[in-house]
Amino acid sequence: MTTLANDSLTWNEFMKVEMRVGTIISAEEFKEVRNPAYKMIVDFGKYGKRKTSAQITTLYTSQDLIGKQVIAVVNFPPKQIANIMSECLVLGGVGDDKEVTLLQPERRVENGTRIG
Repeated sequence: MTTLANDSLTWNEFMKVEMRVGTIISAEEFKEVRNPAYKMIVDFGKYGKRKTSAQITTLYTSQDLIGKQVIAVVNFPPKQIANIMSECLVLGGVGDDKEVTLLQPERRVENGTRIG
C-alpha cells in the first residue's frame, strides 16, 4: 500500500485531532488580508462560537455560507491572521487550481458533533 504522506500517524495521534461540525453564522469579506478570503464565525454548539478566515471566495459568496454546516479542526492554538485571532480551521478539498470545496456532513447534525 502506498501512503500519501511521508509520515504516518498513529491512531492515538489521529484521535488528538478534534474535528467538529459547526454552522457558519457570519461571513464577510476579509479586506485586511493579501489573498481574497472571508472572515467567519462558526457556531459549534456547546463548544462555543469561533472566529476563522478561509480563502474560499472562488466557489462561495458570503451569503451562500450563512447557515452552511462545515467541518473544522477546533483544537489548534489560536493564530493571528491580520486583525483577527483564528480559533479553528475549516476543512475543504483543495483542487489543482487551488479552489477549495468545503467539507460538509451529508445531512444536518447537531453543532459540535465530533468527526472520527
